[in-house]
Amino acid sequence: MADFTPIGPLLTAHLFPTLDARLIDLLRSLTPDEWERQTIAPRWTVKDVAAHLLDTQLRKLSFGRDGYMPSPPGAIASDRDLVSFIDRLNAEGVTVYRRLSPPVLIAWMEQTSREAASYYASLDPFAPARIGVSWAGESISANWFDVARELTERWHHQQQIRLAVGERADVAPEASANGARSLRAIMTPELYHPVLDCFMRALPFHYRSMSTPQGTAIRIHVTGDCGGDWHLYRGDVWVLTNEPVGTIAATVTIPEDIAWRIFTKGIARENASEHIRITGNAALGDHVLDMLAIVG
Repeated sequence: MADFTPIGPLLTAHLFPTLDARLIDLLRSLTPDEWERQTIAPRWTVKDVAAHLLDTQLRKLSFGRDGYMPSPPGAIASDRDLVSFIDRLNAEGVTVYRRLSPPVLIAWMEQTSREAASYYASLDPFAPARIGVSWAGESISANWFDVARELTERWHHQQQIRLAVGERADVAPEASANGARSLRAIMTPELYHPVLDCFMRALPFHYRSMSTPQGTAIRIHVTGDCGGDWHLYRGDVWVLTNEPVGTIAATVTIPEDIAWRIFTKGIARENASEHIRITGNAALGDHVLDMLAIVG
């Protein structure tokens, strides 16, 4: 039996004020045309994504903090039912909140961001969350995991907006450097590494159907200052750990610029495969390209 320690809790509540402040700065910098620019999220413009971020934050406060949940249209008896219900809520929220003017949307975002950050900070990280992190295969999760999952949502949607609008030549360098327009404003070790660390919690559930001998390990290496190494070890079940353990059968190297896109349906599989490098067992390593760390 290998001697190792499974990956520990990920505490992220303190990061929301910084992440959301950079979102507000970004939204304030947008021109009218940029609000309507297409993002990599199918059927969603920049304004749609911003509307979604406002909607989900309001829903989180309503459901998580206030205990209010709208009744689903029918029984949720499967993962498909859950995805359909969430997709419906998302579509309805975008339809409603994209009607707001940019100044009103931004003002609401500022207010709800402050309330949400206060709410996350008030939670006992180790108490059960109101809802489990389904993409990690959990029906019951600790608050720390649910909060970290929320951070990944807000991070990757903000990055979708940044990709869509890019950096403008008419914006002063200091404005770009302080986060208003920079493509890398939230791709920092402080903000992006925890996002990647949370995404990797999906690995054991994602690999559950891959049958390999006990003692097999897979190394996921994300390059760049925000990346790192994660090891998936096959004991009685797959377990995620930060430390090397067992016999590494495959190493998957992923550039940090596209890692988040792979796990959030932000890049086609065939395009992603051109950027990653797999050594060892190709089938084991290639399976990571199908992993999702979002509901959908």
